[in-house]
Amino acid sequence: MVHKICTKAVEALTPPAGGCYHYEAVGGVMKKILIIEDEEPLADALKYSLGKEGYDAAYALDGNQGLTLFEQGDFDLVVLDLMLPGIDGLEVCKRIRRTSSVPILMLTAKDSDIDEVLGLELGADDYVVKPFNSRKLIARIKALMRRSSGEHAEVGNTREYAGIFMDLDRHEVRAGGQVIDLTPTEYQLLELMLSRPGKVLTREFLSDQVWDGFYGSSKTLDVHIRHLREKLEPDPSRPRLIRTVRGAGYRLEGAAEQG
Repeated sequence: MVHKICTKAVEALTPPAGGCYHYEAVGGVMKKILIIEDEEPLADALKYSLGKEGYDAAYALDGNQGLTLFEQGDFDLVVLDLMLPGIDGLEVCKRIRRTSSVPILMLTAKDSDIDEVLGLELGADDYVVKPFNSRKLIARIKALMRRSSGEHAEVGNTREYAGIFMDLDRHEVRAGGQVIDLTPTEYQLLELMLSRPGKVLTREFLSDQVWDGFYGSSKTLDVHIRHLREKLEPDPSRPRLIRTVRGAGYRLEGAAEQG
């Protein structure tokens, strides 16, 4: 079954006869992507497709090799398969997150909420289910790259509300005098809220802005919001800053209420 799924994915990514790479700098600097995928034909096809889009891609065929390459290189994004021999994708994701906030896009042959939530819980920013459309995958990668680079930040542009300070130039968030380490997805969600304090942001709006309309289950957004609360709220189980508006979405409130 896995072989058939991967075969379809390879067919979707394989270039036409006579096709060739062309490299273009992205934002003036070629972005580096690490692919950790145990099916070599798929990994090679992914590398080719990303090369055509202007990315410098490398791949590893198992979790151990992937972690070694990641530690040796300065990668801007990781495409990580869930089902890997030896160390599986969930463990690889967990180990990467111990030292890095690099964007992680998880690939899975299982269309399961459990797999999705596990990956997101361990720090993945997004996921794509095999077999996938190459355009969809590239679009998700580009969206993650934009979130990570702060592409739309303006010089001197900052956001400040309820004790949270965001410096868009430095791609940095501070609260209580401390730098808060956020993943690219968490950062963009918070930026949207800081730009519209006190206003209800619907799930549909957040999906369109953060995931470019490519949206998984409702649990995807819920997990990222919960992670934000854990990093920003004094008591995440009783959120006073990021409020849930039932049947609508989320709203950024002012200072925490007393009592």
